Amino acid sequence: MIGGFMYILKCNDGSYYIGSTKNLHLRLQQHYEGKGAIYTAKRLPVKLVYFEVFEHVSLAFKREHQLKKWSRKKKEALIGNEFDALHKLAECQNDTHYKNFEG
Repeated sequence: MIGGFMYILKCNDGSYYIGSTKNLHLRLQQHYEGKGAIYTAKRLPVKLVYFEVFEHVSLAFKREHQLKKWSRKKKEALIGNEFDALHKLAECQNDTHYKNFEG
């Protein structure tokens, strides 16, 4: 059973917005209509570029906060499924990343 999602939106100005939710479809609709968050409402249109599924929304929330600490390059490596680059960036930053996430 799916309990939560962590998602990344690309905003019209090129910035990224990271969030978590129990209902991805509803939350995306809210963002698209300018009702999802003040940040995205000011940067419409937005586009879903990445998401992960979790058993519990609390894990999605933890993952959201982990990614918010990442550099733009790390986020883009994750979005692009560039796992070799992601590993290298994590090593350079002495950081954790996708494969080390345990919630």
